[in-house]
Amino acid sequence: MAPESEDDAPPAEDGNAKPYSVSELAFALKRTLEEAYGFVRLRGEISKVTNHSNGHIYLTLKDERAAIDGVVWKGQVRGLSIRPEQGLEVIVTGKITAYPQGSRYQIVIETMEAAGVGALLAQLERLKARLAEEGLFAAERKQALPNLPAVVGVITSPTGAVIRDILHRIRDRWPCRVIVWPVVVQGDAAAAQVAAAIRGFEALEPGGAVPRPDVLIVARGGGSVEDLWAFNDEALARVVADCTIPLISAVGHETDTTLIDFVSDRRAPTPSAAAEMATPVLAELKALVSDFGARMHRTGGRAVEDRRGRVEAAGRAITRVTDLVELAAQRFGIVSGRLAAGLARNAAAHERDLVRISGRLSPLLLQRPQAVQRQRLDGFAGRLQPGVLRGLERASERLEALSKLYIAVDPERPLQRGFARVTRADGSIVHAGAALASGEEVAIKFGDQVTRQAVIEGAATDPPALKPARPKPKAATPPQGDLF
Repeated sequence: MAPESEDDAPPAEDGNAKPYSVSELAFALKRTLEEAYGFVRLRGEISKVTNHSNGHIYLTLKDERAAIDGVVWKGQVRGLSIRPEQGLEVIVTGKITAYPQGSRYQIVIETMEAAGVGALLAQLERLKARLAEEGLFAAERKQALPNLPAVVGVITSPTGAVIRDILHRIRDRWPCRVIVWPVVVQGDAAAAQVAAAIRGFEALEPGGAVPRPDVLIVARGGGSVEDLWAFNDEALARVVADCTIPLISAVGHETDTTLIDFVSDRRAPTPSAAAEMATPVLAELKALVSDFGARMHRTGGRAVEDRRGRVEAAGRAITRVTDLVELAAQRFGIVSGRLAAGLARNAAAHERDLVRISGRLSPLLLQRPQAVQRQRLDGFAGRLQPGVLRGLERASERLEALSKLYIAVDPERPLQRGFARVTRADGSIVHAGAALASGEEVAIKFGDQVTRQAVIEGAATDPPALKPARPKPKAATPPQGDLF
C-alpha cells in the first residue's frame, strides 16, 4: 500500500525518501484500488465488446467524457441478465482493480442490467432484427393448429389466475385433457424453465403413460417490460421456433409484445383468447353438424324432386304401356278366336286323308315282303354254314401249330431240363465262355427260377470248336396230283 504522507516513507541514507520499484508501486496502487472500491455500481454505454475464446468477455464502458475497461469472467457470463452488446446502456456492479503489467485499471463486472426501458427495448429491437434475418419469423415456418385437440399442454405458473382462466374456458368450450407444466414466469430462472418445459413436452411419446399434447400454450399475465423480459430471451425464442408441437404464445395483455410472440405459431392477446384459439366450441360443432345434416337432407330432397320432374317430362313423350298392351291384347283376341275353327278344320282334313289311305292298307301287303325276306335269309344261311365251319377248323389248326411253336421256342423250357441261363450285368445272354472276361460279374438262372450271382475268375483260352449244325432233313414233298 502506498504511503499516505512523506513521514510514512522509509528514510534514505542521504536523508531523502526511499525510492519504490515499479512493481512495488504498481501492486501498492492495485491494493489501494481494490480496498477503496471493492464494490462499485457503474452506469455507462458499452463499446468494444470482445468475446474471447477462453469464455471471458472484455468490454469498455464510456460516457461523454471518460471510458473504463471492464471484464466479465467466464464463471459470471451465464449469470448476466442481459447480453452485452455495443451501444447498450447498462448498469453494472463489480470491483475496481488494476493491471500492473500495463498500468491500467479496470472493473471486474459481476452483474449487468439494462439502464432503463429504452435500453432494454433497443436491445430487443436489435435481437429481433437478427432473428428475422435468420428467418425465424417467416410465415412458412408456422404450424397449423389442430382442429380437434385431444390433449392441451399449458406452460404457466400453477398459482396465478391465468391457469384458472384457461381451464375454465377449455372446460366450457371443448372438454379435453389438459396437462399443466408448472414454471416460474418472472425472474432470471423463468426463461430456462419455460424452455425446459417445451423440451419436456416434445420428449413425450405418443401413446405413453403421459400423452403427448396436440397443442401448447405458453401463458402469463400482464406486467411491465422488466416483468416480461424473460420471454425476450434469445435461447427461449430459438426453442419456441424449433418446437415440433404447434405453440400459442399468450404472454401479457393485448398491448404487450415479447420475442416469443414472433417465433410462435400463433399469438393470443390474452391467456383466455389462447384457450379459445386452441379449442373449438363443442356446442357450435354439434350445431354445425346438425345444420350440415339438414342442408344435406334439403339438397337431397331437391335433387330427388328435380329428377322426378325430369322423368315425368320424359315420360310424357313415351307411348303409354296400357296403349301398347291393349293393342296387343286386341290382336291376340282376334287370332285366338280364329284358332279353334282352324284346328277343327285341320283335324277334319287329316281324318279324311287317313280314311282314304287306310282303305288301301291290308295285312297281305305287309306279310308278302316278310315272306320274301325270310326265304332269302334261309338260302343265305344254308350257304354260310359250311364256309364258317371250314374257317373255324383252319383257325383251330393254326392255333394249335402256334401253341406247339411257342412251347418249342420258350426260353424257360430248357431250364426245366437241367440247363441254366447266364447273363451279364446289362441283361445280355452269354453264348460262350470265351466271351467272358476275368472278374466280370454274371447272373446264372436255373429251372427253379432261382438266380445266383457269380464272378468269373479266369478267362477261357480258346473257345471250343463249334460243330456245324446238321441240316434238318427236308420233309418229302408229296407229288402234286393232276387236277384233271
